[in-house]
Amino acid sequence: MPPDSPSTIASAPGFPFAPERDSLSSAMRILVIEDDKKIASFIVKGLKQNGFAVDHATGGDDGFALALATPYDAAVVDIMLPQRDGLSVVQELRQRKINVPVIILSAKASVDDRIKGLQSGGDDYLVKPFSFSELLARIQALIRRATKASDPTTLAVGDLSLNLVTREVRRASQAVELQAREFALLEYLMRNANKYVSKAMILEHIFDYSFDPQTNVVDVLVCRLRNKIDRDFETKMIQTLRGVGYVLKPG
Repeated sequence: MPPDSPSTIASAPGFPFAPERDSLSSAMRILVIEDDKKIASFIVKGLKQNGFAVDHATGGDDGFALALATPYDAAVVDIMLPQRDGLSVVQELRQRKINVPVIILSAKASVDDRIKGLQSGGDDYLVKPFSFSELLARIQALIRRATKASDPTTLAVGDLSLNLVTREVRRASQAVELQAREFALLEYLMRNANKYVSKAMILEHIFDYSFDPQTNVVDVLVCRLRNKIDRDFETKMIQTLRGVGYVLKPG
């Protein structure tokens, strides 16, 4: 099925999968609380392909515990869950002053059900079946609203620009072709411009796994990105501080 297919997810088994590629922020972490294995796999895979770090829980209690322990940028919560239902999870999060933006998923489509979901503390309500592109767009909108981003589609540091919608990268008006992980790393560095980020931070946000002192995947990725961003320019933007990490500076 082509990636633009509108028929991408359903509440019953056997629906096709067609995650699309588009990203608001690789540096952002999403919590998915969904017990349906196919739907959860579809959502998690699609979000990761679009550069997000993702944690997944299948039960209400487990998801609630993750939400208490980790500052998420957004959460996708199904209503019908084992342990405890999604609405009670959202309600208690709000009672505890945890204001993570929440999209509620449900097969219930009535106006009353939507109102109940929003009154429980949800920021948005998405009815199954739905397309991943719509879910992604709603997540992006919630994050933009929560962060009050003045220019949510473009990042700029010095003469380097990155468009989050078209995924175009330019340095001094020259187009730079990046692979998905390179794009994700550059976005993370640009969102943290002039701040050193460690290898462990990059592993968590870009590769979505814990720090392993034996791995060199970060060094390799930074080297590839530096080769494309800095090689043809006198001013080197990506800098390394031994024992600390990496930083992107405008020059």
